[in-house]
Amino acid sequence: MTNLDRRPGIAVLQPGEPCTAVEALEPRAVPLGGLRAMTVRRTLPQRQRSLVGAWCFLDHYGPDDVAATGGMQVPRHPHTGLATVSWLFAGRIDHLDSGGNAAAVVPGELNLMIAGRGITHQEISTPDTTSLHGVQLWYALPEETRFSENRFEHYAPEPVVRPGLTARVFIGELLGSASPVDTRTPGLLGAELLLEPGAAVRLSVRSDFEHAVLAEDADVTVNAVAIAHRSLAYVPPGSGTLEIVAGRAGARVLLLGGVPLGERIVMWWNFVGRDHDEIVEYRRRYQAELGFEPPHPGDAGKPALFGSFPPGQRPALPAPALPITRLLPRD
Repeated sequence: MTNLDRRPGIAVLQPGEPCTAVEALEPRAVPLGGLRAMTVRRTLPQRQRSLVGAWCFLDHYGPDDVAATGGMQVPRHPHTGLATVSWLFAGRIDHLDSGGNAAAVVPGELNLMIAGRGITHQEISTPDTTSLHGVQLWYALPEETRFSENRFEHYAPEPVVRPGLTARVFIGELLGSASPVDTRTPGLLGAELLLEPGAAVRLSVRSDFEHAVLAEDADVTVNAVAIAHRSLAYVPPGSGTLEIVAGRAGARVLLLGGVPLGERIVMWWNFVGRDHDEIVEYRRRYQAELGFEPPHPGDAGKPALFGSFPPGQRPALPAPALPITRLLPRD
């Protein structure tokens, strides 16, 4: 046992030597719609890294005063080839989708929407929400499931308590807790970890996974590398141990992981495909199905991708114009 393991407040969950080849990814601020735009901090994707396992998108927001920002006001919009994960720390959001699902997003409970070949949805914070705080995540579906039917799942994980740590595992397995949610994506992990003040934990993790740790509400160290509040630590495959250390005030972190996807993707607006032409078709069909543009003769007889929506909702979002250059796959 090392000197580190003997310090007060240290919870050694599993032995092992953590990988110190940690890459710190800083967030960029992105306004999310409306005149009083709610600002999100985006750490995935970015220029130097598009994917962590199959995870391809991470927006972190709040805590926001809804009276000042207007909260989350995201009308109906499409998705293809991916799944969305909504996870809140404070507030409440109403979810509605074209698969016939209406659900509340509340703190500590997973809402997973698998878009498959196509879906539309909206997410609106509720009138009684005064503070909004959470993350919006996407992961790319692999080739074998990306054209499957859409699906919605809800799961409230039981907390796992260890010395200095409380964890909620909403996807995959960690600390003896296994989520029952079918992600249609092999080898995936998502968990919220609450570290007590001054605590450090050593987690036994899959060495074939790459991992990302979001410093959600405070600075932390990940495998002895300092990670600033709101930044994301990337840990490559190869080590079966993650060491996360909190400061004097404690910390909440979001832990993501997965087997490298092994596929190149094109991600544009709310679509994930494999090449430029797929994205062009997704955009064209969405615009036509929702009446923003006339239908294309070549789409005659094809089944609808994006489904119907209950009446009386806010107007849907039109797709932005495509770039003038071809979209290139990335990994």
